[in-house]
Amino acid sequence: MSSAQFSDSTLSTLWSCPQVADIHDAALAERVQHKLDFKTKPQGSLGLLEQQALRIASIVGNESPQLSAPQMVVFAADHGLAAQGVSAYPVDVTWQMVENFLSGGAAVSVLSRQNGVALNVVDCGVARDFEVREQDPEHKLPKADEPRLWRRKVAYGTADCSKGPAMTELQCAMALRNGAELVKKLPGNALLLGEMGIANTSSASLLLARLCGESIETVTGVGTGLSSEGLRRKIAVLKQVLDFHAGVQEPLAVLAAMGGLEIATMTGAVLQAAAERRVIVVDGFITTAAVLVASLLQPHVLQRCVYAHRSGEPGHTRMLAHLQAQPMLDWQLRLGEGSGAALAWPLLMSACTMLNEMASFESAGVSTKS
Repeated sequence: MSSAQFSDSTLSTLWSCPQVADIHDAALAERVQHKLDFKTKPQGSLGLLEQQALRIASIVGNESPQLSAPQMVVFAADHGLAAQGVSAYPVDVTWQMVENFLSGGAAVSVLSRQNGVALNVVDCGVARDFEVREQDPEHKLPKADEPRLWRRKVAYGTADCSKGPAMTELQCAMALRNGAELVKKLPGNALLLGEMGIANTSSASLLLARLCGESIETVTGVGTGLSSEGLRRKIAVLKQVLDFHAGVQEPLAVLAAMGGLEIATMTGAVLQAAAERRVIVVDGFITTAAVLVASLLQPHVLQRCVYAHRSGEPGHTRMLAHLQAQPMLDWQLRLGEGSGAALAWPLLMSACTMLNEMASFESAGVSTKS
C-alpha cells in the first residue's frame, strides 16, 4: 500500500501555490468580438482563428494583443517505472534526446528555430549529469539558434511507482517550486510546454485514470511504439500501480505517487505562468496531464490555456474532454517534446495579426451586408 501523502508544512516551507484569479471580462470580450465581426469578411468566416484571437486577447487583457518573446520549455526527467517494461525504448534515450534538443537536431529544435521561439530545456530529473556549458550562468537566457539548459535536477529519476511513491513529498514540492521559479526568470508573455522522459505516457495515463475516474485500459496507448503484447503488459503494470496506490486521491498526493519529476516541475511552471497571465500553449498528452493537475489546484488556470493539438494517444482525447478543451490541430501527432506546440505557434501569431491589422468595413470603405 502506498504511503504517499502531502502535508501543508512541506508546501509552506518550499512552495506556495500561486493564486490564479478569474480573468473573465465581459466588456473586453464584447469589444474584441465587435472588432472581429466588423472586419472585411462575413462574420465568423475565419472560424477557429477568430476564437483564438478572442482567447488570446482575454488572456493578456488587451483588445489589441501582442505575443512577445515566446518561450518553449521542454521539461525532462526519467521514470523508475520504465524498469517494468512499459516503454519500447531504453531509459538512455532521455538524456540522449536532451543532447539532441541542445544540439538543434530534434523536431522541437528545428520547429522552434523556424518559428523564432526560444528553446529552454530543463533537467528536472534525468538519470545522468550533463557537461558544463557556456550558458550555464543563471543570468543567461536562450539566444537565437542556441538553446539553454536549465539544471533543476531533484533526483536521478523517480522511484518505481509500482513499488512505492514515485516521489517523496519533499521531492514533489521541490519540483513544483523549481517550475515556478524558472518561469519568473523567463521573458515574454507566452509559455509553450514540452517534455521528454521515457515512460512518461504511463504517468500521464495514471494521473488521468486516478484524477478523472477513467478506466486505465481506455486511456493507455502504445507510447513510443509498443507492440500489442507490450501494450497488454503496460496496462497490466499500470493496473498494479493504481491498486498499490488505491488510497491516494488528492491531486498533489497523486502527482507525487504516480507522476514524474518533469510533470511536477511543469505543473509548478503552469501555475506560475497562469498567475502572470501568460498564454500557455499546451502540447500533447503529458503536458496536458500537468495542466490537469494544475487546474485541480487552481481552476482558472484553464482560462490561460490554448491546446495545440489532439495527440494520437487515446488518453489525450479523454483528458481534453474533461478539460472541455478544443485542440487546434488533429494530425495524429504523438511525438511530444513540444513539437505540436511549436507547429501551432504561427497560427496564434496569425490570430493576433488578423485581429490587429485586418481592416474593418468602415476603414476600408467596403460595403456591409445589405
